Parts: sequence; structure tokens; C-alpha cells
Amino acid sequence: MTQAVRRTPPSRNPRSLINTVLNSDGKPHPRENTLAAATVVLGLLAIVSSAWSDLHLLSSWSGLVGILTGAWGQFISATTGERFLLIIGLGASAIGFFLGMAHGGLFGGVIG
Repeated sequence: MTQAVRRTPPSRNPRSLINTVLNSDGKPHPRENTLAAATVVLGLLAIVSSAWSDLHLLSSWSGLVGILTGAWGQFISATTGERFLLIIGLGASAIGFFLGMAHGGLFGGVIG
């Protein structure tokens, strides 16, 4: 059977585009969207700060928190758009975490 086509004109607002992608089922998901955005931000922070070995504490801790928020977000995610952002953030968090661990770890130089 043929599905009904939406006759609303497409909006040029970036916020409505994000809303359309993340809430593709038509329902708002503020908790899931917040976890997806936090995971992406933590992943970017972890991967950028892992470029400098002196920032290993920042990259390893932000990577670890990004991995945990991304894993929880995957567990409760509702739409494909949320899962897509979560996987991108999880990958960046994991790379930043592993490079931070290689440069000195979570407590390198602070304890012991």
C-alpha cells in the first residue's frame, strides 16, 4: 500500500533538521538526544586532546566517560539517528581513551 506523503514545506532551520533526524519517529527523546550529544562532545574532546601526550589525563578520562555515556545511550536509544551519533562518539571516545592510556593513563604521575 502507498504511504501518505507529507505536504509540509521543508524547513531551512538547522534545529528542525536535527530534530527531524534524531526524532525520526515523531516523538521527542530529550534524554537520548542529550546522551548522544554528550557522547559526541566527549569523543571530540578525547580524540583532540590525545594528540598531545601531556594531556593524557584529559584524553583518558574524557574517553572513559564518553565510552560509558555512549554505551548507556546505545542501551536506551530509540531511533537510528541517535544510534548513528552514538557510534561516532563511541569510536572517537575509544580512540582518545586508548591513546590517553598509552601516553600515561588515568592516574599517570598523579598517584604513585
